[in-house]
Amino acid sequence: MLITDWARQALPAMLDDLKAAVELETHSYDKAMLVKGLREIRGRAVERLGTPDEEVLHDGGSYGDILELTYRGTAPGTVLMLSHYDTVWPTGTLAAWPFTVVDGKATGPGVYDMKTGLVQSIWALRGLRELGLPHPSVRYLFNGDEEIGSPASRAHIEAASEDTLATLVFEASQDGALKTARKGVGLFNVNVRGVEAHAGLDPYAGASAIHTLAEIVTTLARAGSRERGTTVNVGLISGGTGRNVTAGDASCGIDVRVTDPAEMGRIDDVFAGLKASDPRVTISATGEWNRPPMTPNAASQRLFKEAREVAAGFGWLLDEVSVGGASDGNFVSALGRPVLDGMGAVGDGAHARHEHVLVEHIAERTALTMGLITALA
Repeated sequence: MLITDWARQALPAMLDDLKAAVELETHSYDKAMLVKGLREIRGRAVERLGTPDEEVLHDGGSYGDILELTYRGTAPGTVLMLSHYDTVWPTGTLAAWPFTVVDGKATGPGVYDMKTGLVQSIWALRGLRELGLPHPSVRYLFNGDEEIGSPASRAHIEAASEDTLATLVFEASQDGALKTARKGVGLFNVNVRGVEAHAGLDPYAGASAIHTLAEIVTTLARAGSRERGTTVNVGLISGGTGRNVTAGDASCGIDVRVTDPAEMGRIDDVFAGLKASDPRVTISATGEWNRPPMTPNAASQRLFKEAREVAAGFGWLLDEVSVGGASDGNFVSALGRPVLDGMGAVGDGAHARHEHVLVEHIAERTALTMGLITALA
């Protein structure tokens, strides 16, 4: 049986697993549900693949735990299959938005980002085994904190990807294209402290934190550079206690995205150089670079070429794309290791109510993973 034929006949069972995965509500900040969800995901993996040869559970603390399952292969080397099981959707969302399949689209909270990819990754190894195809060892890493920056799982991802033939990240594709480049992400906060006063009785006694923050927002917005691929978005603002009070406090939250690693230093200098026009006002900037840029290294470029040849053998054209969003693949790429991202679903609507996957492509993407892994053997 051909790989593509096997994947198509397995589609109904994959949809059953997808339904079960979506119905596990695993919001990034709901530890109890994350524990339950990971337990169910492990059970489903063991049901489909058997008892793993190695199993390690890493404590995520207040975040989702990290589970590694390794299945020994028939060829040298190891492939890391990387999937996160947390979603941005609060517990209870499922009640008004259940998993459904209508007109070839499957929808539900987390179906696109990224539970379809997680299911595909498990079924890919099952297919290789059932077809008796050679394959390296496969190590699964399921983490429950990707949507909030992977604070607990980053070190485990970096360790698990060491000396692997490839890391395959099962985030959703971009209209079927693999994601070979992603922007780096910085998350920052600026806090401003002014001097409060009555805005009518004593208007010049105060020093407005809000007025200073307005100056800062303008400075930060100008720090973005379309030519360099750098965006600076002030997405949150708060401050003041009343319209007739000169504001004593104000703050803003900033999202920065960079394509060029050198831009990280330039943006750091921008934050370090923030000044108030009123000397009575103080400014403090905090935050960090959550993920470095994912830039195509030589190893990843070779891996994409291999995937493209596999797809061509199936009669498909496989494209690559650079995107503004970041993922756990950024960590692996920054270490110079081979990684392909976007191995997951074809669909649309990440973090939105129109989130959905195109069912017809689930088998195709599973076959692509199977073909690439056996090619790496």
